[in-house]
Amino acid sequence: MKWTKKQFQTEFWRVLRFGITGTVSSLIHYGVYCMVLACTTPTVAYSIGYLVGLACNYGLTSFFTFQQHPSKKNAVGFVSSHILNYLLEIGLLQLFLWMEISQWLAPILVMIVVVPVNFLILRYVFISRKM
Repeated sequence: MKWTKKQFQTEFWRVLRFGITGTVSSLIHYGVYCMVLACTTPTVAYSIGYLVGLACNYGLTSFFTFQQHPSKKNAVGFVSSHILNYLLEIGLLQLFLWMEISQWLAPILVMIVVVPVNFLILRYVFISRKM
């Protein structure tokens, strides 16, 4: 597929907005993880942080990244993609912890690995389904 200049610019800005949204959501997720980790296991803390970050992420992804209003259709796609994403993240978290990577560093490594996967899934949910 050959892109026009306008399509390239549109996708460039969408990726940039995705990066901003992901950074904000990840910081919220990691902040909650760190606070909750003081009183529970890494898996439980990660899961709680994930849920809080997920709520923030949906609003930012809808309005800012893809510049759309929330709908039942994109909410179902968003939640479905994040169920897959969560399972991938928990699996990676367990792998990194098993590799004896610090419980403080492991979630950061997980987020670095899953960002490109998450973008492609969400781009499909918000953009490709409209075409």
